[in-house]
This record gives sequence, C-alpha cells and structure tokens, in this order.
Amino acid sequence: MNHDMTSPAGATDVVSTDAVYGAPCWVSLTSRDLQGTEEFYSAVLGWEWRPMRLGDQFRVALANGRPVAGIAAVAGMWQMAVAWTPYFAVRSADEAAARVQERGGTAAVGPISLPPGRAALLADRDGATFGVWEGALFSDWPTWRRAQLAFIRLHTRDAFDAAIFYGEVFDWASGGPGGCEVHYEGDEVVLRSQGDVVARIESGALGSAPDPRIRPHWQVHFTVTDVAACARAAEEMGGTVLALGPEEAVLADNEGARFTVTSRREH
Repeated sequence: MNHDMTSPAGATDVVSTDAVYGAPCWVSLTSRDLQGTEEFYSAVLGWEWRPMRLGDQFRVALANGRPVAGIAAVAGMWQMAVAWTPYFAVRSADEAAARVQERGGTAAVGPISLPPGRAALLADRDGATFGVWEGALFSDWPTWRRAQLAFIRLHTRDAFDAAIFYGEVFDWASGGPGGCEVHYEGDEVVLRSQGDVVARIESGALGSAPDPRIRPHWQVHFTVTDVAACARAAEEMGGTVLALGPEEAVLADNEGARFTVTSRREH
C-alpha cells in the first residue's frame, strides 16, 4: 500500500486521489525481510531507499532519485503473502471495498486508516489481488506518473468480464473529470488516464491451474536498461528467472515475489 503519502509542510504540488480516481497510483511489495529485500532490489534494479514515517519496517524505493515503489516488511506480522500489489486511486476506500464485495470479490485487509488517507487490500472475483488508496498522494507523485518506471498488467481468464468488474468498481468510462477511459485493442483492454496508458488487461490464464504464474493476477513491470543483466543479478541474489526474452524477463525475488523487467515503455 502507499507508504509515504504525507507531504512536506507548505508543499503545493499535492495530488489527491480525487483528481486521478480509478487510475493506478502506486505499487507496493510485502516482504518478510527488509534488509534482504533492500539488498536484492538494490543489486537487481539499482534502487536506493528512503525511510517512511509509518515505522522501521517501511521504505520507499528510489530509482535515479525518483520514487518507484513501497516496501513493507510485514508479511509475517500481518499474515500476508509476499507479493507485489498495485494500488488504485479512489474517492472512498470504504465504497470501493463495498463495490468489490457486491460484485463477488473479497476484502482481505481493511479498509484501514493510514493518515493522511485510507487503504484496503482486495481481490477481484477471479482472485487477482489489488489495493485501493483514498487520500493525498506523496508530493512528487506526478514525477512517478510521468517517469512511468512501473506499469501494471492483469492476466486473467476473461479480459472483457474483468473490465466490467473493475469499471464498475472504479467508475471507468464514466466520463467524469479525471476519470479513466477504457479502450479495446485486439485481445486486450487498455486503460488510459489523462491520455496516458496506465494499465492493460489480457486473457489467457488457465481456469483452474494451481501454478500461481498462470492464475489471474496483476503483474508489475519495471522499465530497465538491461534485461539480461537484471536476470543475472536476480539469480546471483537468490532469486529465480521464470522467463527470459530479449526485451522482457519474468523474475521472482529471493522471497518468491514475482515481477517483470522490461526494456519497453508501454504506450
């Protein structure tokens, strides 16, 4: 969830989730070992770290000084899975959680208050996990959005059915100011916010396969300059290379959390 949403006193560039509702606004990793997580992603992705106000178990990852993601070493404490999770901006976390449950999804954590906002960890009706955040985004969030260092893609059984589910939860295609637009391109559903592609939904997961790599899930992608070097570093740091291509690799970190590195920017 969003671990550093507070802004310095006097900041004027604060963005509220009201302004970008329905769009992805952050990605976060739950882990068990903060030091091990820092060492792994520093070696693989070159990240640096900034402490959080929420406590010693929380960090924000920085790439070239820009915020990339949040890390929370609470998987064991909170009995949560070690995993990367995207968070979506909402006007009301409580309303979003209610909409998810009304449509056959589930609420795993929350909504809970994390000043200056509220958050919840949810799952859609096919089991793909995601989060919602209501409130202020961190003061340099527009830089994160413009840099597009992180991108998300939903792998699911039925892209169109998933688009209906998320569209009803997040008011996609409602036409309101700041809302998201949905486009159908080939076999994919493409989500745009303020003209930018911010997420894609594609079908292809097998119906009841036990392998978590092909069950419905949100996959977090990070843009890198050298995919092969990231894959080598992941293995050296105790991770796993699950798939490797010339422009993209699917990796698992030293605790098993899956993510993708890509040399392509999504458009």
